[in-house]
Amino acid sequence: MTRGGPVPPRCLLITGASSGIGAALAEAYAAPGVTLRLTGRDATRLAQVAYQCTAAGAVVESAVLDVTDAAAMAATVLDWDAAVPFDLVIANAGISAGSGAGLESEADLRQVTDINVIGTINTLAPLLPRLTARQQGHVAVMASLAGYRGLAGAAAYCASKAWVKAYGEALRLTLAPLGVRVSVICPGFVKSRITDQNKFPMPFLMPAPRAAQIIKRALAANRARIAFPWPMAAAIHLIAALPAAWADRLLQRLPQKT
Repeated sequence: MTRGGPVPPRCLLITGASSGIGAALAEAYAAPGVTLRLTGRDATRLAQVAYQCTAAGAVVESAVLDVTDAAAMAATVLDWDAAVPFDLVIANAGISAGSGAGLESEADLRQVTDINVIGTINTLAPLLPRLTARQQGHVAVMASLAGYRGLAGAAAYCASKAWVKAYGEALRLTLAPLGVRVSVICPGFVKSRITDQNKFPMPFLMPAPRAAQIIKRALAANRARIAFPWPMAAAIHLIAALPAAWADRLLQRLPQKT
C-alpha cells in the first residue's frame, strides 16, 4: 500500500481489448512500467491497440483469442501470469444482440450467453486460484445497467449481464477475506461497435475514453459497483425498485433493441 491508497496495477489482463471500453481501458492504463496483456478476436484492431499502448511506454503482449475457448484461454493467461503475475484482471469481453419486436433467435441466445457468461468464467477460473494463493490482486467484471432489469428485445443480453453482476457481487464477498478485491462495472451507453448498431436514442451516450477514466478511478478506490452515468444509473435503480406491473408499463413504451 502507498499513502493515499492501493498500489497502482503494474500487470493487467484485459479481454475484449480490440475495441470499445476494452481498448480504451488498455490505453488508459498504458504507461512506462506497466505490463499489459490484451486479448481480442480481431487481429487488426488488437494490433492497433497494442501499438498505441506500446507507444505510451507499456510492455504489451496480445493474443487473438475467443473467450469461449476454455483450453486456449487457460493456457494463455496462465503462461502470462507465470511470467509476470497479474494484479488486475478485467473480464471485459462481451457482445450484444437484439430482436426488435420478436423473439431472439436460439443462435443469438446461445452466442451471447457463451461469450458474456462462459467467457467470463473462462477468463477468471484459471487465475482465481493463483490470485487467492498470493492473497492479493483485483478482479473486475463487465456487467451493465441492462443487468438490473430485463428489457424487451434484449433478453439474452440483460440475462447475461445480470449473471455477471450477481457473480461479481458474490465473488467480492467470497474473496475479500482472501485478500482479493472484486469490482462490478455497470456502464450505460458507451460509444462502441455495439452501440453503433443501435437505431434508437441512447441517453447519456458516453465516449469510451471517458468511460475508461471513470472505471480506472473507481477501481483505484476499490469500488464494489461502478455504475455510470449517474442519471441513468439512478433511473434504472428506480425502475428496478418499482412494482413489476408499473415497471412493465413504463418499459413497454421504450424502443426495442434490434
